Amino acid sequence: MIQAILLDLDGTLLNDDKMITEQTKRTLLALQAQGVKVVLASGRPKRGMICYAEELKLNEFDGLIVSSNGACVTDASTGDTLFEQAMQIDDVRSILEHLENYEVIPMINDDTYMYVRDVFEGQLDVNGKLINIIEYESRGGQFQLREEPSLIDIIDFPVHKILVAGEPSYLRENAPALAAPFIGRVTSMFTAAMYYEFTDLGIDKAKALRHVFKELGIDRDQVIAFGDGHNDRSIIEYAGIGIAMGNAVDALIDIATEVTTSNNDDGISKILERYITH
Repeated sequence: MIQAILLDLDGTLLNDDKMITEQTKRTLLALQAQGVKVVLASGRPKRGMICYAEELKLNEFDGLIVSSNGACVTDASTGDTLFEQAMQIDDVRSILEHLENYEVIPMINDDTYMYVRDVFEGQLDVNGKLINIIEYESRGGQFQLREEPSLIDIIDFPVHKILVAGEPSYLRENAPALAAPFIGRVTSMFTAAMYYEFTDLGIDKAKALRHVFKELGIDRDQVIAFGDGHNDRSIIEYAGIGIAMGNAVDALIDIATEVTTSNNDDGISKILERYITH
């Protein structure tokens, strides 16, 4: 019997308009009323996930928020931190210094601010579309922006991840060089074509949930997970049932239990109706 549903946000729970469709919302609210725990698991910082947790009433149904690719787990009902693993400060400083050698946009955040070197350097060409990536990230995370010429010098808070943005072709070419000096010290991966992220060593969405679910008495065979990106691989492999969205990257589709329809076509609801409600 399914006891928990793991949901990535962007490209999975959210459609391309960054909204939860009414059908999917109704299904998830009904299942929570039956006692199924819903867990939002995203690369986003917690601040950028709270509005969706509230929309799904996770605070009323003891849901969980897994943020920053698994660096932090929050009880949506109480606000308590159930798991946290920030990066080592020396690693953060070394990575930020290394990134200065590349044409990329590093971003870090605390609970209130997103810190960038230059608020005017955010324009990226992503698949032929010009995007202000700094505006996109700060708005999505509900952050105020702060410009700091040297991010290295302002770190006096826990850093759960370093978000690196760049034009997709440039990131693909340079990702091995970005990561090379820190292999064995931190975890790094693509989370979208224009995003490469660093977290503390061993951090992924599943590691955080293994710790929390053990305390809650939830076995992996009682879990169903949905995802679309490279950073969802750990939860798709961890869950007893791992579902790739129709819009997922090929690497995720290859390992999934099955593939559903896209994030724009209620792919989550269609699977849950079959696995749980029937």
